[in-house]
Amino acid sequence: MVPEKFAQVRQEAAAQGIEFVDLKSLDLNGRLHHLSLPFDRFTDDVCQEGIGFDGSSYGFQKVENSDMVLVPDLGTAVVDPFRKRPTLHMFASAHLTDDRRTPFNQDGRHIARRAEAALRTVGVADTSHWGPEYEFYIFEEADFGSDIAESFFSVQSNERFAGNAYHACNPFDLHDDFRDEVCRQMKAFGIPVRYHHHEVGAHGQHEIEGWFDDLLTTGDHAVLTKYILHNTAHQHGLRVTFMPKPLHENAGNGFHLHQFLTRDGRNVFHDEDGYASLSKTALNYVGGILLHADALCAFTNPSTNSYKRLVPGYEAPTVRTFGRSNRGAAIRIPSYVSDPQLRRVEYRPPDFTGNPYLCTAAILMAGLDGIIKEIDPIERGWQPADAPSRDSRKDAEFLPRSLDDALDALENDHQFLLREDVFPEALIRRWLEIKRDEIGRINRRPHPYEFTMYFDL
Repeated sequence: MVPEKFAQVRQEAAAQGIEFVDLKSLDLNGRLHHLSLPFDRFTDDVCQEGIGFDGSSYGFQKVENSDMVLVPDLGTAVVDPFRKRPTLHMFASAHLTDDRRTPFNQDGRHIARRAEAALRTVGVADTSHWGPEYEFYIFEEADFGSDIAESFFSVQSNERFAGNAYHACNPFDLHDDFRDEVCRQMKAFGIPVRYHHHEVGAHGQHEIEGWFDDLLTTGDHAVLTKYILHNTAHQHGLRVTFMPKPLHENAGNGFHLHQFLTRDGRNVFHDEDGYASLSKTALNYVGGILLHADALCAFTNPSTNSYKRLVPGYEAPTVRTFGRSNRGAAIRIPSYVSDPQLRRVEYRPPDFTGNPYLCTAAILMAGLDGIIKEIDPIERGWQPADAPSRDSRKDAEFLPRSLDDALDALENDHQFLLREDVFPEALIRRWLEIKRDEIGRINRRPHPYEFTMYFDL
């Protein structure tokens, strides 16, 4: 931490009348936590030494050895509009309590940094670029619960459409002004927005599409976008959910990720003569992602609800393939891109129930593995989904059908994540443990629909 940077941030905050500094950090599962300190406690020592916290409550450490520190990232300082008192938001990363305040190797922000550094170490590129699509539902009411003798959920949307609601217009799109307000708040946080619109789901599904940034910044923006949406909804008496499949027989929510790599500012995915104007590097990147797609699902689709979305018939990607303009393929190459500097691929399976830093870093490491090993997706049989000879039903290799299957795949295929010490083995083991516990908790509970099926049998 540069002393001059701290002095600058503190001086600017004082001029704005800041009274509190709020440090936000993501736990292993992807849930946001925060702590606030009075502005007069925001000192150079805090930025050097960090603030102590219980790492076990973040899923990072065992209770018997849980002391850790949060170190603020001064480069993320921005005024938080959702606090009543003038408050400065900053992201903070987890560090150990040794004299060097060593970065904790399972913290998502540190993993994002290491993943992008691996590109430079291997010599493939120097920067990855990510353009996220945030899909979500807005409900006027939402209630749910589960205990010994009761299990239920109930959601209410005042929107009604006869069918596909994609790009529905006001006054039938009830929440276009809400999305305007969210995008205004995103701009205040420094988050670029490409556009927003009503999505396919006929009971209040929406999308905000972001713009390209590096891996760590994209993770930060994803966390803040959730924060902005939940807080803005709360102010309006609404509920927002990113659940992959909150409604039966309605479109699910994805976290589609457009991506490309650059070296010295040049897009290394572009080749005018390649398939869909993609370079060999880009095709190998695609090959790596498709090779490891099952294992990736453990991080990109890390909830039991995720696999209720990954089913045919709802524009959800279900098949291990790629192609131009195909929204049913795992990887789509947008055919409307004319700028070579924006030549890209879109990975469509991810949803927003997990940790965005781990999700994006895992995808990048899979793509990097494909480049290093020169994996040709066409030679492997994952030929483009738009190929005339392809019989998609006969040749299909489906993505995992359950979280159980994805976790088994990760357990058997995670060496690509360990390259350059990006993902520690201990995190993989901890992730498998946490997610298998989630599956067990779901499986032990009666499901409401089971009563419909079996109660009077």
